[in-house]
Amino acid sequence: MTSPTLAPGLKGYPHAAAARRLDEIGAAGWNVLAGDLPLPIALLKREALEHNVRWMQSRVDQWGIDFAPHGKTTMSPQLFTRQIDAGAWGITFANVTQLSIGVAAGVRRGLIANQVMSAADLQGLHALLTAHSDLRALFLVDSIAQLDLIEGWAQANTGAPAFEVLLEIGYAGGRTGCRAHEDAVALAERLRASRAVRLVGLESYEGTTQIDADSVRALMDRVDAVARHCVARGWFEADEVILSSGGSAVFDLIAGRLKPSLGKPVRGLLRSGCYITHDHGFYQGTVAGVEQRIGCPAGESLRAALEVWALVQSRPEPGLAILGVGKRDISFDLAMPMPIAYAPRDSLSAQTVPVGWKITALNDQHAYLRWESGDDPSAPAVGDRIGLGISHPCTTFDKWHWMPIVESDYRISDAVTLQF
Repeated sequence: MTSPTLAPGLKGYPHAAAARRLDEIGAAGWNVLAGDLPLPIALLKREALEHNVRWMQSRVDQWGIDFAPHGKTTMSPQLFTRQIDAGAWGITFANVTQLSIGVAAGVRRGLIANQVMSAADLQGLHALLTAHSDLRALFLVDSIAQLDLIEGWAQANTGAPAFEVLLEIGYAGGRTGCRAHEDAVALAERLRASRAVRLVGLESYEGTTQIDADSVRALMDRVDAVARHCVARGWFEADEVILSSGGSAVFDLIAGRLKPSLGKPVRGLLRSGCYITHDHGFYQGTVAGVEQRIGCPAGESLRAALEVWALVQSRPEPGLAILGVGKRDISFDLAMPMPIAYAPRDSLSAQTVPVGWKITALNDQHAYLRWESGDDPSAPAVGDRIGLGISHPCTTFDKWHWMPIVESDYRISDAVTLQF
């Protein structure tokens, strides 16, 4: 893969620096706390990033299943490579466009965890499969209406090979997926009879609301029942049955249900995505439960690897600092960013923020940092730097075109690009 070029004009790239190839960024000698990059800047902590990639792959290996981490979290070719090099079976995507970016980066096993049905997307997927004979790409089907659209496209494109599909099982009030067992088996029978697709397995997603053990068990019981029904009738059209499920919240509960005894080989594919950087909020809370269930000491599983640093640009009234970072730079869909580190204007070291500092609101490009005592001597001054933790990595990644990778002293040693 050719190393892309970064240049002034990209958010976070030094204004007066020469353009550099991505693989040259580490040699530039830049340090975030030395003021070498304009703020705000989203960055990745190398040690935590590498730990997370290793830790999750090792857990999946121990569980005896395979890993297809969700690439839509980062949409970073360089991070896809790290995940595959660590042992991932393939990469999951949300649509055909994302898959095409992954294929260009070298991904050769892709799972589109979504319904594909439009003529444009089916044609695009067909083109990718034709151009790359070693590419395997699966997508989801959850209705006969969707299958009708796929068959209509296939009739107009005679000679196109059948697409490999997974039947999706959903739950009431959730997102996509068949709600009832009867609907799922009726669809499975139609998929088996269709010449436009090949049924190779089942898929489900527990979401971010159905993440208690009972709800997960009920969902996976339904997957198991449909899988057994399909095996008994010979409806799966591959040497092995693929069962794929799971996000980043309760991956341990999902993992144990992905290798049932069905009388034929089963490949379980876990699809966690946010694990690669973890966070300081939502996923930190859910993974605390994972640690308890698997007997992992607190804090020794996943580690927060994504931070966003910003300048204090105004102190307009007691107890309030305005930071130069906002909704265009950092996630806010699950919770406000959290102040986690602080570096005075001329300091090359970061320190923990005082208790009580809190982001209370965001505008497009401003954050409101408040603290309890307006005359607190430890309050930040104009020109100081604040490091923010986030809740939900996906919606921070999509706001940046690149991110530096830093060492513990915030020296930049590498970088990645993000292709949203």
